[in-house]
Amino acid sequence: MITARGRVPHGAGVGNFMVGRTVRGLVPVLLLAGALTGCSSESGDGTGTDGRPGGGAAAGSTAGKTAAKGGAVGGAGSGCELRVTFDVAKHWRAKAVAVDTDSEFAALARQGPVSMVCEIDAKPAGHIGFLRVWQGDGKGSTPRQALEGFVKADEDASRITYSRTTVGKLSVAEAGYTVHSKIMDESRPARAFAVATPDGPVVVHLGGLDSQEHRGMLPAYELAKRSVRLG
Repeated sequence: MITARGRVPHGAGVGNFMVGRTVRGLVPVLLLAGALTGCSSESGDGTGTDGRPGGGAAAGSTAGKTAAKGGAVGGAGSGCELRVTFDVAKHWRAKAVAVDTDSEFAALARQGPVSMVCEIDAKPAGHIGFLRVWQGDGKGSTPRQALEGFVKADEDASRITYSRTTVGKLSVAEAGYTVHSKIMDESRPARAFAVATPDGPVVVHLGGLDSQEHRGMLPAYELAKRSVRLG
């Protein structure tokens, strides 16, 4: 069984999970939520080239702006204990995601080389979407390798671009791409960044219900990226 001390593991504000509730009775919700985010555990055929992160309509006037800080996540008592720490936008709420690896639905919380461990909900700030944190066991992988594995595992990802930056002494790989929703019959932008830690890679992903929501949440994503540090 997959449980979460927060929202639906895959999706953008679709439904709620309470601690210990089984996913079995909520499969239709998960399937819809998965379609909204375009997440998949299967290998994709997207290819990327170095350059400025893409994501189509995500650029706009909010690109590069950071949100007001409302706290930090990653440390004890922050909602999610992670391998990294980063600042969280004001009113966003972090909750840990617990996964029962023996469940037939465990794959829903895994994408490529990483598994979901935390959701940071934008709903209290007026947006429909999440920053999701994923962690993996590949201690020898670079940020770019981990990020490529994550993005390419989304079979609906396209127009992928990769870039690299440095935050403090930490190397950060970033991807911008487009995800096509078959249910919504539309494409929307997504972004993710990855870092390497002594215990394995960490990926932070931003989706959103649609292009407008994604655009409105970009400053919170930028705040997280520009403040990330080892926990």
